[in-house]
Amino acid sequence: MAEVQQKEQFEQIGDEPIILSLDVAYNGAPFSGFARQPGQLTVQGSIEEALALIFRHPLETVCAGRTDSGVHARGQVVSFEVTQQEYEQRSDFKLLRSLNALTHDDISIRGITQRPQDFSARFSATMREYRYFICADKAAPLFMKNFSWHIPQELDIEAMRQAASYLIGEHDFKSFCMAVSAEGKSTMRNVFSITVEPDELWGEHLVVITVKGNAFLHSMVRTIVGSLVAVGRSRRKPSWMAEVLEARNRSAAGENAPAQGLVFWRVSYEGKRVHDPLLWENAPL
Repeated sequence: MAEVQQKEQFEQIGDEPIILSLDVAYNGAPFSGFARQPGQLTVQGSIEEALALIFRHPLETVCAGRTDSGVHARGQVVSFEVTQQEYEQRSDFKLLRSLNALTHDDISIRGITQRPQDFSARFSATMREYRYFICADKAAPLFMKNFSWHIPQELDIEAMRQAASYLIGEHDFKSFCMAVSAEGKSTMRNVFSITVEPDELWGEHLVVITVKGNAFLHSMVRTIVGSLVAVGRSRRKPSWMAEVLEARNRSAAGENAPAQGLVFWRVSYEGKRVHDPLLWENAPL
């Protein structure tokens, strides 16, 4: 309905629409996720309110990945349509400045790009990358306390890597998503790679789990992380991950890792999509 209304508005203005995309970063802590929700503070809601003020009519946005409440983003991409006339009324610098002035303080609009007519931030994506940060120090983190999961013990990184290897490739990831969100929808996804690497930032020792894939189910990355941590704590053997995958039941997997450690790191539009986008039409990202 909103898309039809936008097309009618463009026809009234008498100009062909063009596609713009925004490079967006945000601290997810104050938001009830990315997707707009009535009566809730959301990233999409804040961006669309700012766009409506700038262009003086409602605009509907599309994102590369709908992050959950408390999840952060470094490389979110948001696309929308405006007319050529509307776009040319202001420079990218002025549009960027206006958007950053009007959106929530925990949102940063970092870039604007004009895209081809068939571009969609969601359906044109060929790869999405998430990174999860774990602080493995005995002392609670100071600098990373709002952006990591504190686990005050040493994790077996090699065992976590072995466990992660079972998840590479195209599988049914039903065990790794919320049961309600999986009903009546495809749970097949293609995970390109998972790395588990030690790191250090401002003297705080981290374990960084990087997951790349074509698309992700609701809470899929956080459930993968929670399951890998069970292996890293020596509560499960690496081969257990194959059993979890085979079970196709959420109760078989590990806990859902806290949202604050997860960052939507980047999205790529290069190369070819692994699947027909219609397959993911109704699937949460």
